[in-house]
Amino acid sequence: MNKGLFGFFSIFFALLMGALYFSKSIQSPFISTLNNIKSQYHDTTEFIQDQLDRHFFQAEQISELKKKLQKYEKDHLIMQQLASEINDFFAQNNSSLKTDPNVELVRTISYQKFGDFNRIWLEIEDYNASKVYGLVYKELAAGIVVSNEGRALGLLNKDIKSSYAVYIGEEKAPGIVHGNNTQYLIVKFIPAWYHIKEGDEVITSGLDEIFFKDLKVGTVLSVNKSQGYQIATIEPYYKANNPNYFHIIKKVK
Repeated sequence: MNKGLFGFFSIFFALLMGALYFSKSIQSPFISTLNNIKSQYHDTTEFIQDQLDRHFFQAEQISELKKKLQKYEKDHLIMQQLASEINDFFAQNNSSLKTDPNVELVRTISYQKFGDFNRIWLEIEDYNASKVYGLVYKELAAGIVVSNEGRALGLLNKDIKSSYAVYIGEEKAPGIVHGNNTQYLIVKFIPAWYHIKEGDEVITSGLDEIFFKDLKVGTVLSVNKSQGYQIATIEPYYKANNPNYFHIIKKVK
């Protein structure tokens, strides 16, 4: 037998015998050493188990995300087919109408100015500085994209220069929403004959070709009248504090 291995077993056997048979004063260092060995053993096994748990948890997450991605891809293909059939229907009826929307995932670079959380620089491929784009975060209207010295600047909902067309409530009262540099939004130019109440939902109308129709914006908190129009204060849905990625609507139809 290898001398080193024999020596290790001899020491371990001596420790064990000492812990079992010797007096307490002699047992103490033996037991302390054994306890240290056991503690290291448990620490090692717990670490290995933790790593295994993490691995299998991540594997389950990856599997679940793959299933979701497959579902989204399937739904996307179905929507593409429906859009194709609608375009074919238009063509068969000699209509000039067609639908060909275009949405792109974009990344936030930085805030435009330190302390202003409503304006962000965006990284957009093939950016057309002559257009205004709709900015979407998890299917919520989040703001607009405008050109600033030829660069894509995102104006989030609360920015005073962020504005787009909306509908309010069941009657779909038209209006223009814009930021107020506060936690709330303002909808102006609502015709006086529409009945609007607290709790009514505000959605994009799509009439300005910035957003798709029916994207959620917020809910009505209060309504006032001014110069023949109604003005509504809105609690916005989009309130993200860490806007790393958005979708922009590059083409509505």
